[in-house]
Amino acid sequence: MQKLQKHGKEYIFPAILTVVLVLLDQITKYLADAALKGTAGIPIIKDVFELQYLENTSAAFSLDPITLIHKIFSIQAFDNPQFFLRTKMIFFVILTMIVVCVLIWLFCKIPNNKRFLPMNITLVFFISGAIGNCIDRIWHNYVIDFLYFKLIHFPVFNVADIYVTLSAIAFFILFLFYYKEEDFQVVFPKKQERVS
Repeated sequence: MQKLQKHGKEYIFPAILTVVLVLLDQITKYLADAALKGTAGIPIIKDVFELQYLENTSAAFSLDPITLIHKIFSIQAFDNPQFFLRTKMIFFVILTMIVVCVLIWLFCKIPNNKRFLPMNITLVFFISGAIGNCIDRIWHNYVIDFLYFKLIHFPVFNVADIYVTLSAIAFFILFLFYYKEEDFQVVFPKKQERVS
């Protein structure tokens, strides 16, 4: 399979799509803040799905390694709520930036052809979701969540979380069922062994 490198113009559509997806996430969060903050929520389907405002100071679905570290090691400085919150946000922002840089690097390596289109789209959505929540952490020191499946008590989430979750599922399916070893060799070609 011939590797088709991306060229300058071929980054334009993914960049525009990323901006649109991040804007969609930020607009929905702005609307949630304006319409839901201070309310008991708005039922969409009674006892099944509702809009409910939540300021999430943890990671996606309330996963929080910094709190876990504090519980294990009882770090005294973390007893200050402001310092603890700021530390968490700095950790999540740095982690997000590292993840986004790795994903962009991977996106640049993936060929621009029909075979790799699903992976390219998946990476754009994953990057968009990561950026969307990172903006919240930088701007607010928390992430605005507002979508709640009450029927199953699913953690409150947002549009960026949908991007990340669907991308993670798509990655799993693509790697497990769609791409083969020769596809990975196209993206990560092995160095030819020197013949002695």
